[in-house]
Amino acid sequence: MKNVLISTGGTGGHVIPALNINDHLSNIFNTYIVTDLRGIKFIDKNKYKFEVIETPKFPSSLTKYPIYFFLIIYSLVKSFLYLKKKKIHYLISTGGYMSIPLCISAKILGINIYLFEPNKVLGKSNKLILKFCKKIICNYENIINFPSKFDDKIFLIKPILKKEIFLINKNKKTPNNGLNILVLGGSQGANFFDQFVENLILNISKKFKITVYQQVNNSNILDKLKKKYLDNNIQSNIFTFDNDILNSMSKCNIAITRCGASTIAELVYLNIPFIGIPFPFAKDNHQFYNAKFYEEKDCCWLYNQKDISLDKMLDLFNSIIENPKIYSKKYENLSKISYEYDWNNVNKKLIDLLNEN
Repeated sequence: MKNVLISTGGTGGHVIPALNINDHLSNIFNTYIVTDLRGIKFIDKNKYKFEVIETPKFPSSLTKYPIYFFLIIYSLVKSFLYLKKKKIHYLISTGGYMSIPLCISAKILGINIYLFEPNKVLGKSNKLILKFCKKIICNYENIINFPSKFDDKIFLIKPILKKEIFLINKNKKTPNNGLNILVLGGSQGANFFDQFVENLILNISKKFKITVYQQVNNSNILDKLKKKYLDNNIQSNIFTFDNDILNSMSKCNIAITRCGASTIAELVYLNIPFIGIPFPFAKDNHQFYNAKFYEEKDCCWLYNQKDISLDKMLDLFNSIIENPKIYSKKYENLSKISYEYDWNNVNKKLIDLLNEN
């Protein structure tokens, strides 16, 4: 069996796809996972084995350049030795600056490099490594900021989802019988998101029967928020990071979310219309363009954070309840896309891609 290294780190948007890729390949190849310290919290340590190779972030101050230079050399050496020790045949990088030392080392060693880009906008790290890679695995055509001279490296594939998602029932609940709201704030800009959604939920509950499944970034507010919802007769499940998030998703009929590629892909597969409020300071505004793709297909509602208001959101929920066709149209359009998502098809394409070389 050939050896495949999957490098990942940073946010869940990088780590979760890496774990899904591992699940697709682990029965055919010897798979290894390398992450950084930030990525550890997104990995179920009882299910996955992984190594940590820390990569320093590029410093903003000139005085820190000597330290950065030493640390990046150390990271390169460690990456190089790891690849040789494990006799890696293929490297799959899900992006982020932590992957750069491994990609450089793989290039030196003549290891085939595959990049993964699930966003509508090409990430900076992937753009840097693009000329060295064999293929870049993408979910979209016409990726923003993608150099046309490398178009032949694009390998199109449907979203790489968790295998478990194909075992749960898709959304068939209309909001007319009650709103089951899923809130996924992510890790960026969560203070604004948490506070805004809290006020929104409290106001919606005054008019409609609701149950809320809400992710919060700050564990310190978790108990406080639970109590506030309980005091207002709102059924809730509040959590920070949930390895069983698919179970919560399966109970919901509408979502409020930042617009990371993995989250959107899961909502689309489950036919859950969503309200996208992208984090406005995400690199290259990629969250906005992820959601824009689906807004243009009339699958979701998209709002800029700077333009959001409580009144706008309350008006939207009023319209969803009072005019069921608004929701139904979004649901139908999601169904037209999600029926093409298939574990076996994606599995075959990924395995065939590596076996070509």
